[in-house]
Amino acid sequence: MAANNSSYTEKDLLLLIRKWVPRERVPKRVKVKDTADFFRVDYDDVVVLDGIPYFVRNNEREGRFGIDDEQKFWVKRARDLSTGEVKILKWVFKERFESKIGNLVFECVRSPQKEARILELVRGRPDFMQGKTVLDSSGGQLRILDYIHGRTLGQIAIEMGKDHEDFFHNFYPALLDEFIRVIEAIRFLHDNGEKHGDIRRDHIIKDDSTGQYRLIDFDFNYRHGESRFGYDLFGLGNVLLFITGRGDITTYRLLYEDPALLDRLSEDDVNIVFHNRVNNLKKIYPYIPEKLNRVLMHFSFSASIYYEETKELLEDLGEARAELH
Repeated sequence: MAANNSSYTEKDLLLLIRKWVPRERVPKRVKVKDTADFFRVDYDDVVVLDGIPYFVRNNEREGRFGIDDEQKFWVKRARDLSTGEVKILKWVFKERFESKIGNLVFECVRSPQKEARILELVRGRPDFMQGKTVLDSSGGQLRILDYIHGRTLGQIAIEMGKDHEDFFHNFYPALLDEFIRVIEAIRFLHDNGEKHGDIRRDHIIKDDSTGQYRLIDFDFNYRHGESRFGYDLFGLGNVLLFITGRGDITTYRLLYEDPALLDRLSEDDVNIVFHNRVNNLKKIYPYIPEKLNRVLMHFSFSASIYYEETKELLEDLGEARAELH
């Protein structure tokens, strides 16, 4: 259904805003903005979508490539003035880039149509973000997403245990069980012919209300050539590496903390995508079992065979999990 500006007066909107917002945050004036151009929609504005007014707050921020403070002007946090719920409003934004993994090249592009399609596919599933799609005034697919209160998998993993050994023996097995369920959620997408497209640790949020990890942000699509699900699997591999190492073990870090250990590493031991990250974690932490380390090495510079389907990764991780106590 197309977006519309309905017949809300400024007085109507201010009354609704006062209902859900602290007095000191209520603006003196409020404007209803057209939804065709997200750059024109700013803090304290109102947009009306599907007959419902949304009070716009801040822009969300980008975490990709480590740029945690770059604003995503096309993604705005807002309050549904009919219910008081916090929502994420996501406009159409065109972006295209190439990503190279070993000898594979993936052409990545943002696709609101893909995300709208997946939102319908995963409706009601507690392991994915939820939302709906409406049309902005220019006919673009604008997604209205439920806001998830919680912390990311990456934030949680690095705070577990007093050191890596304590983490690995006392916290990691349960965390790995939870991550395996995340992979099973990705398998559901793949079994239905869909790809996530942007699997990262900050796109996996543990919902405070349910205690379950949920996948977010699936508007990236990619041209895959012979490896249809390859990009997703490399994303899963990088998240697995991060949680197993309780953070990224980088060559830069080893240079300062343990240069002798760095000297024992070779080119074969590092990540196929990020050449400063160590994949051969058994050389860093000898208590990591061989089967688990073998899974990590599938995503290393020395890998000759890549995972092509989630079921292959799940099978190997199942065997590796059985070695953990």
